[in-house]
Amino acid sequence: MAKLTFKGGVHPFDGKAISKEKAIRELVPQGDIVIPLSQHIGAPASPLVKKGDRVLVGQLIGEAAGFISANVHSSVSGTVKNIETRRLANGGKSSCIVIENDNLYEEVEFEKKSLDELSTDEIRERVKAAGVVGMGGAGFPTNVKLTPKNADEIEFIIVNGAECEPYLTSDYRRMLEEPEKLKQGLFVVLKLFPKAVGYVAIEDNKPEAIRVMTEALKGCERMEVKAVKTKYPQGGERTLVYATTGRAINSDMLPADVGCIVHNVDTIVSIYNAVILGMPLMRRIVTVTGEAVCEPQNFYVRIGTSYRELLEAAGGLKKESAKFISGGPMMGFAMMTLDVPVTKGTSSLLVLEKDDVRENEESPCIRCGRCTQVCPGRVMPAKLSTLASTGNKEAFVKFGGMECCECGCCSFICPAKKPLTQTIKSMRKQILEDRKKK
Repeated sequence: MAKLTFKGGVHPFDGKAISKEKAIRELVPQGDIVIPLSQHIGAPASPLVKKGDRVLVGQLIGEAAGFISANVHSSVSGTVKNIETRRLANGGKSSCIVIENDNLYEEVEFEKKSLDELSTDEIRERVKAAGVVGMGGAGFPTNVKLTPKNADEIEFIIVNGAECEPYLTSDYRRMLEEPEKLKQGLFVVLKLFPKAVGYVAIEDNKPEAIRVMTEALKGCERMEVKAVKTKYPQGGERTLVYATTGRAINSDMLPADVGCIVHNVDTIVSIYNAVILGMPLMRRIVTVTGEAVCEPQNFYVRIGTSYRELLEAAGGLKKESAKFISGGPMMGFAMMTLDVPVTKGTSSLLVLEKDDVRENEESPCIRCGRCTQVCPGRVMPAKLSTLASTGNKEAFVKFGGMECCECGCCSFICPAKKPLTQTIKSMRKQILEDRKKK
């Protein structure tokens, strides 16, 4: 039987053996907690507290400031030290609420509900109130994604358990250790879309996760596991929709336009926590890994914890490191400092002993066409990179530059070691900014 997949893609070293057998461990933060008011796509949340206020675990401290925005909650109890601008892992800056942790972890009261007693509007409202956003990296407010214009036409709810990004194993551990929460979260979403079926898509290099989730979903109507081919970027939204349903989308479309909604594993569990347990999004699983880490590990981490504490909890460095990356090596970003907070979108801290990108010497393009062969967007990265370098925006768009999903396949495969993805990404950003101004 043909394996579910897409055209293009690459097979980088996956590095998952370093941490995949390590059970999730709770990380109790020791220092101040720094909670950014911007942890999502859209408008930053508006602060609801001031310096000197005492806050509790789960307390709303930042209110969504628009339709595309998300609530922010305290992950610890303690005193607000200040509201100030801090740098984030991606190099940008955000207004942040700095909380002096009192280590008491006193909580607000969470209102539990059964799914049967909730209407669809109440479900969406509880997701919104909990500040749930996409936790696969994009950070799109989940309540908005769960409210498409064509709700009656949604046929597939796809849970992204592919985890194709090298080194990351947090979703894998979540599926092994908490399959029931994932199942219950999928039940919640399926209640919103009665015509839909739920697919849990898992790459076939994770047979234990496939086995565990298949057993968990046994006897559940409208739910099944889909084993997809192991290939990067199988977990990309466009590629996963195509692999599991055969439906294609482009940069001008959303999955909902072809009857699909895609959610990350951690997002689905957060939906369960919000709707059934009444718990806001205050923590997530983060993989701390890489050849330079003493004790690679998956941690339950409270939002606002410092990356430096993450590394210390994993035993620190066992050898000199060449690069720190937030996320994976394909789509993550190099970090200037570890003194930045974990956010809702933080998936991993990767510590590499060798910086291949810096050590590689760029040479002229030999027109081999490999970048075109592996591109899941079916564009010509080398040509787009040249157009981007010369500032030719009109031709860049004409030749499909906006169809790039910034996966990094072209840069990975390029024998000339040209930074194709980075060049294309910069031009796409300029064009999107130009469109916003119009």
